Amino acid sequence: MSETPRRSSRLNKNQEESSKPKPKLVDNDIEMEEAPEHLHSYATRTYPKLSLPSAAFSPLLDIKQHFVLFTKSAKTHEARFAIRALRSVASLRKRLNAHVLARVVAGAFGKDEDVRKRLVGYLGPEAATSITAEDEASLTKHDTPEVDVYLHLLVMIYLLDQGQLEKGIELSNLTISIVQELNRRSLDQLAAKVYFYYARFYEVAGRLAEIRPTLLSAQRTATLRRDDDTQSTLINLLLRNYFHYNLYDQADKLVSKTTFPENATNNQLARYMYYLGRIKAIQLEYTESHQCVLQAVRKAPQNNVTAGFQQEANKLLIIVQLLLGEIPERSLFRQPVLRKALLPYFQITQAVRVGDLSKFQETLAAHSATFHADKNYTLILRLRHNVIKTGIRMISLSYSRISLRDVCLKLHLDSEEDAEYIVAKAIRDGVIDATIDHEKGFMRSKENVDIYSTNEPQHAFHQRIGFCMKLHNDSVKAMRFPLKTVNIDAAEVEAARDQERTLVQEIAEADEDMDEDHDEL
Repeated sequence: MSETPRRSSRLNKNQEESSKPKPKLVDNDIEMEEAPEHLHSYATRTYPKLSLPSAAFSPLLDIKQHFVLFTKSAKTHEARFAIRALRSVASLRKRLNAHVLARVVAGAFGKDEDVRKRLVGYLGPEAATSITAEDEASLTKHDTPEVDVYLHLLVMIYLLDQGQLEKGIELSNLTISIVQELNRRSLDQLAAKVYFYYARFYEVAGRLAEIRPTLLSAQRTATLRRDDDTQSTLINLLLRNYFHYNLYDQADKLVSKTTFPENATNNQLARYMYYLGRIKAIQLEYTESHQCVLQAVRKAPQNNVTAGFQQEANKLLIIVQLLLGEIPERSLFRQPVLRKALLPYFQITQAVRVGDLSKFQETLAAHSATFHADKNYTLILRLRHNVIKTGIRMISLSYSRISLRDVCLKLHLDSEEDAEYIVAKAIRDGVIDATIDHEKGFMRSKENVDIYSTNEPQHAFHQRIGFCMKLHNDSVKAMRFPLKTVNIDAAEVEAARDQERTLVQEIAEADEDMDEDHDEL
């Protein structure tokens, strides 16, 4: 009975507090910062109904934030800040236009500066009219040339997207000369990007052969300076240049005379492994080619942005697997990104798997244009022998004894002499374990041997252990260790903690002395 009035009084008190008017927040009480782009993308994924200010989507703010990162990277000699800014270029590229770039250039350079006149001139006369008085008033001078090169890079990307190749080639040549004259280590990441788009302009224009001496000279300079980013980019650009004109001998010489940097990014390493795998496949070194292409597929980012590279790499991987006598997994052809692109290669795989030579020839004729466009036609022609070997292997497993005439009919060969020659070569290569009776004209297969009594399981186990050990070593090399400044900060923190412990100990000793004096009194 005594608890009832207490509860009722408590409820009344809560109702009175809830009924009181709540103080309104004034705009000056809290300063709201504009949300950056990565937070907006996270918020929209996590909370679909959440809306952020429209200013958060402004490319002007993103570019100005990149200016801060490049300046910080140049002053602290930390490449991670420049890398963070360059990673955002892909998303920023979709929102670039002439008006935005003109306003950014006007806010970074004075009205009478040559750099501003040059860049705005490449953007067109309409871009100059979009410069406002606010942009002129908010002029911010940057004492680092990284900002200058970055603005040149953004204008190059804009011209490439707009298809203005002549202007882009002119600006890229100018930007390359600026980068070479500056010769700053803080420009390594930017220089790699500039060289990439420089080569891209000439590739789209069909003039790749013109820039080969420039790329070779820049690659030698990057090697001497130990510039890993620019060096890896230039090696891949040179290999792409050679492959464009089918100069595989020059590409092989370049690979043998150069050393790909160990600290290269995963994207550049994936490209290099793909090119190296193609060279090895043409040289009939299928085992090494399979390892290189497989590593390229694993190193490449698994997203829709790199769908083109994934398709090209998996096409080559399928061909190399078939040349090795292996059949790719069916799940590879069911991936949404690869399903349509790998359809002709799926039909080739089916023909090789069943050993049907006529189906192989039909598929090769039907998709000849696709294979030529992918530059895989020559490699696929080599699969004809694998189709025949697969057919012979299936015949050997199905029949203990079969005439050479029946072998000729099943494999759709021209004559029994061809069938005898092919069967003899398959026996010599170890594809089948059989004997040929030339007089009676038949092939006799031997009994199947248990595979676990051979060295095949040991060989497969050794390959898997080698892959795991290499993955472990690469992971150890990729670990990032703290710099000296971090160690200094840690030492200062530890010294402060020691000083605090000493102070606490002195206070405790003083308290004990006071207690002893009090006891004596």
